[in-house]
Amino acid sequence: AEACAAPGGAGCSPAGGGSVPVLFCFSVFARPSSVPHGAGYELLIQKFLSLYGDQIDMHRKFVVQLFAEEWSQYIDLPKGFVVSERCKVRLVPLQIQMTTLGNLTPSSTVFFCCDMQERFRPAIKYFGDIISVGQRLLQGARLLGIPVIVTEQYPKGLGSTVQEIDLTGAKLVLPKTKFSMVLPEVEAALAEIPGVRSVVLFGVETHVCIQQTALELIGRGLEVHIVADATSSRSMMDRMFALERLARTGIIVTTSEAILLQLVADKEHPKFKEIQNLIKASAPESGLLSKV
Repeated sequence: AEACAAPGGAGCSPAGGGSVPVLFCFSVFARPSSVPHGAGYELLIQKFLSLYGDQIDMHRKFVVQLFAEEWSQYIDLPKGFVVSERCKVRLVPLQIQMTTLGNLTPSSTVFFCCDMQERFRPAIKYFGDIISVGQRLLQGARLLGIPVIVTEQYPKGLGSTVQEIDLTGAKLVLPKTKFSMVLPEVEAALAEIPGVRSVVLFGVETHVCIQQTALELIGRGLEVHIVADATSSRSMMDRMFALERLARTGIIVTTSEAILLQLVADKEHPKFKEIQNLIKASAPESGLLSKV
C-alpha cells in the first residue's frame, strides 16, 4: 500500500533514506519525529506512546488520522496505510470509554511474582496458602510458555524467594528496593516480549508492592489481573481496601483457577489435561475469602 492512500498525496511530500519525517500531533501538542520507511499503524501508535505516553489515557479508544492536502483537513488513517513519504498524523481520543474486558491469551500475557520471600512467612496472613497458589500459577506458566518476572524486596535483609516456589525458567529474577516491580530492567524485559498486553500479578504485600506495581502497569497501558487467592498483607484491612481501590481503577481482581482456565480456553487445548490436574484440588479457602 502507498503511504498517501488518499488522493492527492494526503499531505505528504517525498523523503529519502531509511526513515521518514512525521509530525505527530496530540491535543495541543505537535512534535516532529521520524519512523522507519514502511511503518504502519502499530509503529505509529508506539511512537505516539513514546512521545505522549504520560498524557494518553490508555482506557480510552483512539483513532489515528492523516492530514490530506486534497481536503485541507485530517482524514481517518486509510486501511493498509504505510509511511513512505513525509506526512502529518494525529491521535484523536473518542468520547466513549473502552470497557476493560479482561480477555487473556498465553501469547500476550506475562506473570509477575512479587516478593514471596522467606522473611515474610511469619508476618503475612495466610502466607502458606498464597505460596501454594503461587506454585500452581508458576507451574501453569511453564506449561503454557508464559514468561515469568520475579522480584525480591531487599533480599540481603529479607531473604530470597521461599523454597516451595520453583522459579525454574523465570525470565527475570531481580532484587529491588523500590516498592513497585516496574524497574528499568523489568520494562526492558517487557519490551522484549512482542505483543504483551496483560500482566497477571500476585505476591505481597497487596496494599504496597502489589498496589504500586498495578497502578504503574495500567499507567503504561497494560491490563492487570490481580490474583486474589495469591496475594496478601500483614493486615487484612490493608488488603481488603487495596483490592477494593484497585478494582475501582479498572484492574481485574480474579482467582488462580479463573486465570488458568481462561488461558487454556478450550478443552481441546493441548495442555488442558495438565492444567486440569493443577486445579483438581481447589485452591485453599482460607481467611482470605471473606476479606476480598
